[in-house]
Amino acid sequence: MKSDSSVWHPNTQMSEWTKFPEIVSAKGMWLYDSKGGKMLDGVASMWCNVWGHSKSELVSEIIKQTKILQHTALFNLTHSSAENLSKKLINLNPKMHSTFFSDNGSTAMEIALKIALQYWRNIGENKKTNIATLENGYHGDTFGAMSVGYVPEFFSKFRSKLFSTLKFPVPRGFRIPKKMTVNEYQEQCVAKIEEKLEKDDSIAAFVMESGAQMAGGVIIYPKNFQNQISKICKKNNVLFVLDEIATGFGRLGSMIEYKKQNSTPDIVSFGKMLTGGYQTFAATLTTKKITESFLGEFSDMKHLFHGHTYTGNPTAAALSLKNLEMYEKFDLINKIQKTSKIFESRVGDIYNLDLVGDIRHKGMVMGIELVHDKKSNKPISFSQSINKVVFEEGRKNQIYFRTLGNIIMLVPPLAISQKDLNFLIDGTIKTIKSLSKKLS
Repeated sequence: MKSDSSVWHPNTQMSEWTKFPEIVSAKGMWLYDSKGGKMLDGVASMWCNVWGHSKSELVSEIIKQTKILQHTALFNLTHSSAENLSKKLINLNPKMHSTFFSDNGSTAMEIALKIALQYWRNIGENKKTNIATLENGYHGDTFGAMSVGYVPEFFSKFRSKLFSTLKFPVPRGFRIPKKMTVNEYQEQCVAKIEEKLEKDDSIAAFVMESGAQMAGGVIIYPKNFQNQISKICKKNNVLFVLDEIATGFGRLGSMIEYKKQNSTPDIVSFGKMLTGGYQTFAATLTTKKITESFLGEFSDMKHLFHGHTYTGNPTAAALSLKNLEMYEKFDLINKIQKTSKIFESRVGDIYNLDLVGDIRHKGMVMGIELVHDKKSNKPISFSQSINKVVFEEGRKNQIYFRTLGNIIMLVPPLAISQKDLNFLIDGTIKTIKSLSKKLS
């Protein structure tokens, strides 16, 4: 088969598709296609949508700002949208001092890495050049991001071109070593990190997603794990760098997830939901200690050599401000915490299905791991990609799914109603049941 589209679609085996459904409009939680069909957006348009589609306040803000100032560079210039948004972000992150804007999550993490490594050079600690991170983490698809967020299924073909990092196992509750309890495995993971950071003074930074690993399989960190890593980093003079691009701004139930985890970073990146999911934008925040290390005479060459054409784009910045204002106006975090209880109440309904091996859930994300049978926990597989099969079956039930290997992810827009969330879960159950029939 060959697609009739000249568009190369992301993470897609194009030979599996003859054509793609064409989305012509979207309203609320729903996507509408050219054939008159509709699907509930079960992945929040790749985890970024907050309020649903066509939210009038956000659309109006884009139009308003576009009429005033569409784009101006931040090279030697500034504008009120960027200044006001930076102040807003610092207010939400009071231990941070400065904001570097970029245009996507991968780039925001590349910036975080460059800042972390240059910090040590700027203060004369040239020995600190290595990065520590967690196995199976994900920080984006660019080369630096792939190096610190290495998911083998995604990136093994590029392994020889990635820079080396120190990778540590992440505690989890599914597929842990035999004859080990969950607590014992967590203690082992933490002990390995602590031992290495105490002995190796070449480590510049420890980089991890905040609260959970998302693209690595929805691995929810156990209580105190992130706090323990934060303390180990501080004790051993290692920068603590957090990625809240997919986990911040309410996805896991907290506005700023690292606060919930009681683990203040030196550098933290945000993206995805920053604009409500309506434009591409991201931000990397640093503490005063980090920011001031880049100050000096021009001839010292301490400043950060990093810049983008669309850094601090006025339209995206104004949109982000309006989005964050709406979080407060509509008390969204409290709403998320209430709505997420629907997920909790339906876990049993989903786990009772024959193909479900494990369920991980926090806030407004759920990962459902599909297996051939619960005894072996062997990942489910079909002749076509699981993504293709689940997409097609989900579409029959009016749900838009995008899988991570054998994991169905439910990542709806944050403001989804309880009624629509139950529709999503009901459609998921119907979809998994239909997958059972395809195996029989």
